[in-house]
Amino acid sequence: MIRVQKNRFSMFGVKRVLLFAVLIQCAFFTNAGSRDQAKRIHDRIAGVQASDAVIDSMAAAIDGENPGAAAFTAMDNAAFYNVTLKNMVTPWTNEEQTAFAPLNDYTATVIGIVRDDLDFRLILSGDLLYIGSSGPGIPAYNNSNNEHYAALEAQNVSLKDNLVGSSPQSSITGLPAEATAGVLTSRAAAQAFFKDGTNRAMFRFTLLNHLCTDLEGVRDTSRPADRIRQDVSRSPGGNSSIFLNSCIGCHTGMDPMAQSFAYYQYEYDEENDTDGVFGRLAYNREGDVDPETGSRVQAKYHINSNSFKYGYITPNDRWDNYWREGQNQSLGWDEGLPGGGSGAKSMGQELAHSDAFSQCQVRKVFRTVCLREPLSAQDNTQLGLMTTAFKTSNYKLKQVFADSAVYCMGE
Repeated sequence: MIRVQKNRFSMFGVKRVLLFAVLIQCAFFTNAGSRDQAKRIHDRIAGVQASDAVIDSMAAAIDGENPGAAAFTAMDNAAFYNVTLKNMVTPWTNEEQTAFAPLNDYTATVIGIVRDDLDFRLILSGDLLYIGSSGPGIPAYNNSNNEHYAALEAQNVSLKDNLVGSSPQSSITGLPAEATAGVLTSRAAAQAFFKDGTNRAMFRFTLLNHLCTDLEGVRDTSRPADRIRQDVSRSPGGNSSIFLNSCIGCHTGMDPMAQSFAYYQYEYDEENDTDGVFGRLAYNREGDVDPETGSRVQAKYHINSNSFKYGYITPNDRWDNYWREGQNQSLGWDEGLPGGGSGAKSMGQELAHSDAFSQCQVRKVFRTVCLREPLSAQDNTQLGLMTTAFKTSNYKLKQVFADSAVYCMGE
């Protein structure tokens, strides 16, 4: 009986305590003055204590009915970039989705795009890459290791003041400009999602990180199966109904889109560097021929061909979005785009120009700033308003941080 009581307390008592704490917090900030609201905004955006002068300035903006200006003042703190943004972005760069991974070119590029108020959609298609400015003990950017960014982090270099993004990614990495696709072609993303496998991981984690849905959320068994590769068995375990009722739902949409990555590979020494710490992103250019495929297509696209020899044999990097029809029209595809093309750049643009992409960014920022998921109809209405503002601001993510901080500052 005693153990039952303990379990009941852990399930219900803790919930009551947490609810009581939230109610007390809400009551406090409902009656909070402008200085308390300023402190709350600064804490949520920068995560560090502000000076009295900064709080005074922010409070004056709030009293002047311009709380958004107070939020932008908080974003002037270097900790917004080194801590808040880094902790938000880093889970996107690894399969474990942990925030405790080192700073890398993927994270730094997203931070730089936010800092410079660039169109955030460029993270999936732009020919851009942010590196740190040179300095003592900071090695140059290297296509085969992460030492440049590890040194920036070890020395606690201000990313707000020392990130440089003036050079195109193509000029830094040597990729052809048409083969660059923002963070999708960063070294960190390649190590995480192009290493081994079939390159489907890059597509799946792009959906997770930038459209806020896993493959189960877009599963549609009504789409044509003509582009599903040979490595997918049509009768797993000898049961074709599993393929028809389950596997096909993800692969019909994923495989035609993941074909955009057909020329990419992460190369590393598999015997002596099993984690690929010293690997590099490789890309088959015009004229390159893979000996196993007889084309520019990487060998991984033709593996396990005996699983279903009548399946699709990838000939190039042509992609098509089968989700523009059927239930996944609800993702809000841009009618101004053709819905197909060649390579990662145009495919990344297809994803980034969807309504789902914009809504996902707003939800992630809301969660980061408000420290919770949206809980009410009012929260969902606010998300809609912030998504509209995000679009009309030319997709500047700092605007979303400001709007979220104002909404959650208390009245």
